[in-house]
Amino acid sequence: MTKRRIVVVLMMAVAAIAVVSATLGRQIYLGQSPGLTSYAVIHFAGYLFFLLMPVEALVPIYQSEGHAGSTLVLIAVGTAIMAQAIDYGIGRFVSTRVIHDMIGQVRYERFETKINQWGGFAILFFNLFPLSSPNMLLVAGMVRFSARRAFFFSFLGLTLKYSGIVYLYDVTTKLLSAFG
Repeated sequence: MTKRRIVVVLMMAVAAIAVVSATLGRQIYLGQSPGLTSYAVIHFAGYLFFLLMPVEALVPIYQSEGHAGSTLVLIAVGTAIMAQAIDYGIGRFVSTRVIHDMIGQVRYERFETKINQWGGFAILFFNLFPLSSPNMLLVAGMVRFSARRAFFFSFLGLTLKYSGIVYLYDVTTKLLSAFG
C-alpha cells in the first residue's frame, strides 16, 4: 500500500470515528439513550463513499433502546438515499476525460457496457448486503448509468435489507424471551 493510500484510509477512519463519537458516543458518555438524530447522522455519514462504516449494526442497537423498527427503516433508507445521491452526483461530476486518462478509453467503454448490462442487479445486490453500495453509486454516476434505475434498485435493496434486519431482531428477541 502506498503512503498516500495509507493517509487516505487513516483520514477516513478518523472522520468515521469523529462522527460516531460526536453523536452516539457523546450520548452514551452522558448516560442518555441514543436518539434518532445520532442514528440519522451516523447512518448518513456511513453511506458516503469515502466513509466506510458498518451502519447496519446500528439497527439492533437502536431497536434494543426501544425505537420502532419501522422508524429505523425509514430513517436508514432515507439517509442512505440522500448520501448515495451525493455519491452519484460526485461520480457524474467526474468528466469522462479524467476517467479515460485514469483507466483508458477502451477499458472504460468495456466497463460501461458491463455496468449498463448488469448495473441494476449489482446495485440491488450491493444494497441488499453490507457491501460498499456507496461506491457502486459513485461508479454508476461515473459511467452515466440511469439515475432513475440506480435509485430504484438502491431503494429496493436498502428497504429489503433494513426490513430484514428489523424482522430478524424481532424474531430473535421473541425467541430469546420465550426460552429465557
